[in-house]
Amino acid sequence: MSNKKRESKESLSRRDFFREAGKGALVISCLSMGLHQACGKGEESSDQVEDVAKVKEKISVIDMARVSTCSIALNHLSADKAFEIIAAAGHKKVDVHEKIHFLLFEDLCDPIELKATAEKHGLLIANLATYPGGGLYGRNFMYSFHGWKVPHPERFTSFGFSSEDLEELKTELEQVKLTIDRASFFGSRAIRVFPGDDKYETLDKMVPWFKRAAEYAAEKKIYMAFENEGTGISGVPEQCVELAEKVGSPYFGVLYEPGNLMFDTGTDYKKALETMKHHIVHCHFKDCKPVGDAYEMQHFGEGAIDFPWIVQKLEAIGYKGDYALEFELHDPPPEEGIKKFHDDFLALFDKAINE
Repeated sequence: MSNKKRESKESLSRRDFFREAGKGALVISCLSMGLHQACGKGEESSDQVEDVAKVKEKISVIDMARVSTCSIALNHLSADKAFEIIAAAGHKKVDVHEKIHFLLFEDLCDPIELKATAEKHGLLIANLATYPGGGLYGRNFMYSFHGWKVPHPERFTSFGFSSEDLEELKTELEQVKLTIDRASFFGSRAIRVFPGDDKYETLDKMVPWFKRAAEYAAEKKIYMAFENEGTGISGVPEQCVELAEKVGSPYFGVLYEPGNLMFDTGTDYKKALETMKHHIVHCHFKDCKPVGDAYEMQHFGEGAIDFPWIVQKLEAIGYKGDYALEFELHDPPPEEGIKKFHDDFLALFDKAINE
């Protein structure tokens, strides 16, 4: 590289340089082709990279607006304050959690007010992190990881789409549809659902009800995603695929969460991605690493998960959804941790390019 080119490149920080080269995009490293091919259509890119003969690296770009964050860590705060912190961290999108920031029923949560609050802070509600399909069981299960109690439990069915009661099944279907309606109103891409009691023995029982829900979701163009979590259907990639294939809709699939797969069951997240790749419709990201015989959640860059690899693989198969960062650590507190998570995640891609 000439001195002139070197000075031009080094006059910018690495992140600013690659943002400029990618026209506002997050740059992701992978193997095989020349760097200049990925720097895109920007006129300055060819002057800011080494000759392809010297650089055996392919760069793919992804719109940074697709990097979202989950509001779950800020459940102790109002939606207004939580959204303020999320926006200040650099995000433009939020996955809103069902507990404090969002509740399904209009007498408990005014959707018009919630949407206006998000817009006030320049945020789009990109995904509703909800639990329809699972009834009270699904919510109790998911809330148990945090020691929470389900607000207004009387409003929900017992076991969602695993219920033995026809009226409960009909009620659950209406609650899934109502969640889809809320997502459509917010301009969201997806909602999280929960597969009944998450037991393989009831998988076939859930299918016709998720099929009906998926037909409605397709009309509204809202994706339904059940998250990799726990040791039931959701935590077994092969069973996730079976459920998705039996429902048979492009609007129904998996919320890929590599950290949960490692943390809950020690599942190889790379093999899981390969198994589920045609059914992934949303993602949550947090880092994790083995500690002794168990796994511990970590800050990005301190764990064992290769996020640039994951994103490159997902982009290669045509994934169009968001990448939602999910801060669930205690140090620093989430008021600071949301920003650290955002910055550390972006730094992973700087590091991948440097390597």
